[in-house]
Amino acid sequence: MTPCETKAKSKHPSYGKVFLMFARNSLVRDMMFRANFLIESVSSVCWAIMNVGLYWIIFEHTTSIGRDTGWGKYEFFVFMGTTWIINSLMQTFFMPNSEEFSELIRTGGLDFAMLKPIDTQFLISLRKVSWSSLSNLLFGILLMVISLAHLMTRAENPWHFQPSIVVLYPLYIACGVAILYSLMICLAATSVWLGRNQTLYDFWFYITNFSRYPMEIYARGWGLPLLFVFTFVIPVLVVVNVPARLLAQPLTPRASWEWPLAGFTLLATVSSLNVSRWVFQKALRSYRSASS
Repeated sequence: MTPCETKAKSKHPSYGKVFLMFARNSLVRDMMFRANFLIESVSSVCWAIMNVGLYWIIFEHTTSIGRDTGWGKYEFFVFMGTTWIINSLMQTFFMPNSEEFSELIRTGGLDFAMLKPIDTQFLISLRKVSWSSLSNLLFGILLMVISLAHLMTRAENPWHFQPSIVVLYPLYIACGVAILYSLMICLAATSVWLGRNQTLYDFWFYITNFSRYPMEIYARGWGLPLLFVFTFVIPVLVVVNVPARLLAQPLTPRASWEWPLAGFTLLATVSSLNVSRWVFQKALRSYRSASS
C-alpha cells in the first residue's frame, strides 16, 4: 500500500463514530430546550397510556382479537408493546430525517450532503436523533414485562420462557425496523421527482396502520387481498406480527405457517433494503443541483 493510499484510508470516516457524533449533537440540542423535550416525552407516554386504556375497555367485552387466534388481552398487549418499540426506534432515528429530505432538496442542502466524504444515504438517514421519542420504547418494554408476568402466572397454559427468544426477538425487531426504514426512505426519495413531498407522513401512517393489528383479522372476506398485498408485496404485516408471535406465543402448539413466515421475513428484509438502496441511488442520479 502506497503512502497516499494509507493517508486516504486513514481519512475514511468511521460510520460508528459519525453516528455517535450525530447522536451526541442531537442530545445537546434537545437539552437546550428541556421543557420542550419533557413535553414531547410526556405527551408520547400519555398517548400510549390512552391506547392501553382503550383496548382494556375493548377486552371488557371480548376475550380475544378474533376467534381462535390466541390473541387474548395480555398477548395483545405484548403485541402493542412490540409495536411501540419498533415505531419508537423509527421515530427516534429515521422519521425526523426523512421528513426533512424534501427541504434539503428545495434549499440546496442536498448538494452539500452529496459532497461529504461519507455515504449520502447514511448521512441523510441518521444526521438527527429525536431522543424524546425513546419514551415510547421504555413504555413498550414496561407493558411487555407486565403482560408476560400475567401470562406466566395464569392457571391455564402459562407462558414459558424459551432461550431462543433472547436472540430471535431482537433479530426480528431489527428486521421490522429495516423493512419500515426501507419503505420510509423510498417515500422520501420521491421528493427528488415530486419537488416537495408534503404527504410523506400521511402516506406512511396509512400504510403502516395495517401493521398495528394481528394479521388474522385480515384472513376473511375483503381482508384477504389486504393480507396478500401487505405481506408479500409491501411486507408491513410481518414487521410486528413475527416478533410479537415469537414472544407472546398466542398459539400452542404453534401454527404450521409461523416458522415459514419467519423465514420469509428475513428474505423480505434483505429485499426491502436492496430495493430502497436502488430507489435512493436512482433518485440521486436524477437530482439536479439547486444551483443548476
